[in-house]
Amino acid sequence: MNAEPSDGQRLDPPNPSAGCPVRHAGAPTRLYAAETTVDPYGTYSRLRKQYGQVAPVLLEGDVPAWLVLGYRENRRVLDNPDQFSRDSRRWRDWQEGRIAETSPLIPMLGWRPDCLSQDGEPHQRLRTAVTESMRTVADRGIRRHVLHFAHQQIDAFADTGRADLVLQYAQYLPMLVLTRLFGLPESEGKGLVTSCAQMMKGGEDAIAHNDRIGRVLAELTSHKRAEPGPDFATGLIQHPACLDDDEVQNHLRLVLIAAHTTTSNLLARVLQMILSDDSHLAKVVSGQLTVSAIIEEMMWNSPPLAVLPGRFATADCELGGQHLKIGDLLILGLAAGNLDPEIRPHTGTTVQGNQAHLAFSSGPHECPGQAIGQTIIEAAVEVLLRRLPGLRLDADPTDLTDTASTWETRLDHLPVSFS
Repeated sequence: MNAEPSDGQRLDPPNPSAGCPVRHAGAPTRLYAAETTVDPYGTYSRLRKQYGQVAPVLLEGDVPAWLVLGYRENRRVLDNPDQFSRDSRRWRDWQEGRIAETSPLIPMLGWRPDCLSQDGEPHQRLRTAVTESMRTVADRGIRRHVLHFAHQQIDAFADTGRADLVLQYAQYLPMLVLTRLFGLPESEGKGLVTSCAQMMKGGEDAIAHNDRIGRVLAELTSHKRAEPGPDFATGLIQHPACLDDDEVQNHLRLVLIAAHTTTSNLLARVLQMILSDDSHLAKVVSGQLTVSAIIEEMMWNSPPLAVLPGRFATADCELGGQHLKIGDLLILGLAAGNLDPEIRPHTGTTVQGNQAHLAFSSGPHECPGQAIGQTIIEAAVEVLLRRLPGLRLDADPTDLTDTASTWETRLDHLPVSFS
């Protein structure tokens, strides 16, 4: 992240609270502060009442950004890369030296030679390599890998009558499947889960864990250059787009982090919803309610990535009543947008059959691995319900707790018992 676009301009440092038609004045909210992460949905609601659909906030290191809260405003940003670029070399704070290489924001916002960090033709070239390589792996059968690792995970606690389905199932299962798809040793799974979690959490360890992920994937890239296999890494290496080693490694990183983080989080939420209501469990077991319908509801009400980083204004513009300057950073409030009262005045309204949620992003950078994530979750739930008769939640649903960061809200525990 050291070059800047040829058409980039350098203006004054971004000051989100300057010139904003706000209802109540005050310092921008620190999204990373403890009092904010305790109740992120309450924070989104408060910010919407105070500022409208776009609010000034501060990220770690008191880095200024705009949090997009409105559904329509999120769509406008996501669907218009010419106006809101994903290329962080346009980020004015970075251009002018206010973001250190050691900032915990770099793993999430820093520029890399991957399709997520670029727009236009470079983006299309790299995204095609990712989607076609992913499709090849998927066609070889993901479900059998899910079944193998699901049984393996369940075997470890099946005789005990009790388990924590977050710590002993949802947290690791998607990563184990990904190690197989990537051509990685299964033994790398646990360490990669820890590093992904710490990187998403932020803080002083984020850079170290990001570097660890990079080292593992650099070694994999080198190994697959020498010894190709029927895996995603080899697919990227051999794709006609001719990716170099940096591009291969960074796309492995992108898919690994995105796929594991979202799928493990969503799997935990789906299990929480099924087990927190006896009628839901009975309907799933009897076939009256499908897991895909539950996934869809979770995508609306509790998307696995609550806030998506980031976009950068390519020119001075207006968004949601706020005046943005060229180079300003925007972060996308996917959870807030899905609950926008302008499109969902009653949050209890059914969303079955409506896939217009923001959980997979939108526009040119929309998540290309949606089907793979859904396959993992559906197979994981199926095996669990079949293997564990009498499965029930071993806690009051209202006592279940979450841990939130700027970017996500994760379920802490899901204690269960079974026959």
